[in-house]
Amino acid sequence: MGNLVLYRKYRPQEWDEVIGQEHVVRTLTNALKLGRVAHAYLFAGPRGTGKTTIARILAKSLGCGDLDLIEIDAASNRGIDEIRELRDGIKFAPTAGKYKVFIIDEVHQLTKEAFNALLKTLEEPPAHAIFILATTEIHKVPETILSRVQSFPFRKLAVSEIIKKLEKIIEMEKIKIEPDALRLIATFAGGSYRDAESTLEQLRVWSDKTIIKEDIEGLLGAVDFEKVKSITDCLNNAGAKEAIDYVSKLINEGTDLEMFTKALINHLRKIMLLKVDSSLSELMAQELSPDQFET
Repeated sequence: MGNLVLYRKYRPQEWDEVIGQEHVVRTLTNALKLGRVAHAYLFAGPRGTGKTTIARILAKSLGCGDLDLIEIDAASNRGIDEIRELRDGIKFAPTAGKYKVFIIDEVHQLTKEAFNALLKTLEEPPAHAIFILATTEIHKVPETILSRVQSFPFRKLAVSEIIKKLEKIIEMEKIKIEPDALRLIATFAGGSYRDAESTLEQLRVWSDKTIIKEDIEGLLGAVDFEKVKSITDCLNNAGAKEAIDYVSKLINEGTDLEMFTKALINHLRKIMLLKVDSSLSELMAQELSPDQFET
């Protein structure tokens, strides 16, 4: 695969390689087995969670070759002219196989006129056409479009899921990295596997030695959970002076205070949610490493 970046080199090619979206995989593979594939899908969720990857795997499973897989970036092709061109292309039969698959990424960025043109196509699509719309902002997609597609929510990946997948890459690429550094990469990714891969790629180029968590803090401004825990411990014990002293220590160490504040707010938010509703513990466990969750 030459010098492909990690997220492209290790992009899942088969259903069993996908992580974190079991509900989507199960439904789509069952639809394939039963011959009940819909003519239009909407994949909605945060970036880097597998929307485009699963769309491509679905197209592959339908026997759709490269010539019959059309990908459109709505962020840069958002006007009515582009959608009209797509509609004209739909009329032609697949060059090989049974289907032509149209993936429209960031579909929420289409103009109102473009959405109206797309709506007409979704209402009466040719039998060989399958649409897969992807978005990070489903609330911007018109209800008229939503009512004509099967929607699948994509969730953020758990820290443990990201770590497990990164460990395979580290082994394959012979990357040296400390466990604490790996955990920080997974946490810093915010549920996006692609972001985690990109961070690992950046660190691999930046350091030719064993990657340690200080590398990540220095290069990316990521904040180690132990720093957040330390200041919350001070506050919990009514140690205002100790908390102020600790912040001064962080400043002297060159810690990115904006990133630290965001990490602290995020941590306090999770604590507050758990205090309000303990049933959210399962959801919180998806966002944290086991050590952080126990804390």
